[in-house]
Amino acid sequence: MRASELETYPGVHRLRSLIREVPDFPLKGVIFKDIAPLLADAAGLALAVEFMAQPFRGKGIKLVVGAESRGFVLGAAVAQALSVGFVPVRKAGKLPGPVRRRQFKLEYGTDAFEMQEGAIAPGQDVLVVDDVLATGGTLVACCELVRELGGRVSAVSILIELLSLHGRQKLSDYHVVSVIQYD
Repeated sequence: MRASELETYPGVHRLRSLIREVPDFPLKGVIFKDIAPLLADAAGLALAVEFMAQPFRGKGIKLVVGAESRGFVLGAAVAQALSVGFVPVRKAGKLPGPVRRRQFKLEYGTDAFEMQEGAIAPGQDVLVVDDVLATGGTLVACCELVRELGGRVSAVSILIELLSLHGRQKLSDYHVVSVIQYD
């Protein structure tokens, strides 16, 4: 489901109004979508989590994986809404081993993620959650880690999708749902 379908739902406009744009952060030319005001608004946070979780109720999801750091906030809340467990994907060096590692490119640099071995059971259906889909590097790394550990990526749920960066193309193997899209 693309945001164009969700834009007609009551409440999506309210979520959009709670997202602050910060120019030239973290680098000149980048317009950062700051979800801190949305997270601080109890009704806004609840609505965002509902939009991110609802398409996956009754779909056999057994685990939610969320990327550091805002993916932790949304992922844990989506996991609770779906009554399933949560597994964090952390930046390199933050988890006790053994871990699996994936390097990836960001809109403004490179980084690496790790996931603990044994965090996902073989064949387990996983929903990958993050706050923003930009270039797709973060989410591709998360999906690859899930698959490497034997899990099945059932879908990817995103709060914000930045269309101009074409990250969805890198996730063409997965069902992707974004709540809000920006050109």
